[in-house]
Amino acid sequence: MPFNCMAGAKSLKDEPLPCVKEKNVIELFLNMILYHGSPNKIVVPQFGLGEDRHDYGKGFYLTEDLELAKEWAVCRPETESGFVHTFDLNANELNIFDFEKESILCWLGELMKHRNADDSKRYRMLSEKFIKKFGKDTSRADVIKGWRANASYFYIAKAFVRDDVDMDILEELMQLGGLGIQWCLKSKKAFANIKEISDPIAIDYHEFNARYNERDAAARSKMKALIDSDKNKVEKVFSVLVTEK
Repeated sequence: MPFNCMAGAKSLKDEPLPCVKEKNVIELFLNMILYHGSPNKIVVPQFGLGEDRHDYGKGFYLTEDLELAKEWAVCRPETESGFVHTFDLNANELNIFDFEKESILCWLGELMKHRNADDSKRYRMLSEKFIKKFGKDTSRADVIKGWRANASYFYIAKAFVRDDVDMDILEELMQLGGLGIQWCLKSKKAFANIKEISDPIAIDYHEFNARYNERDAAARSKMKALIDSDKNKVEKVFSVLVTEK
């Protein structure tokens, strides 16, 4: 489904807007300001680059949240440089697959296509069944929009695939992680519709790396408390969801 006038409703107090023709309303939905955090001062988005083991596979990843982009720019331990690049994305006629409109299980199924939450034989066998049951085909999407699987996500994922987490608390766990929403450009059409619109912003590594690590540590602490609480019934768990009719 191409980008449409309903897509931005969440940012406007969840009130859907009609597809009116006033220029300012149309531009609100067709042009997005997105940020890309990177240790590199020069970044050129190119179709076909990236690694398949990233959240949504190969692609170019961005966020609407400037503060998160600053943290993501300096979250890698092997470098102490960081820059935020500002891009304009013309979303007109782009096919955007939005995981915020899908179930949490659908999103997990997509991540399982690209990232391993466990390296056991049991997980390899059950994850294939999980993807088949809950996953969706995103191969025709120009852009994929959904949560970012940061370090705290893997804390949840490992507990989930080991049957330590009930499905009923999954969404709350994800919210505790403060994962943030990212946009992943997938197609040649999407890459043709993006351009950098300002000079890169240099990021203070020590300040924002500390913020990233503090956010992750706080998230894990809250997640552990929820997993250990009575709210976690440990009934509708990973293996049960895969095998139940």
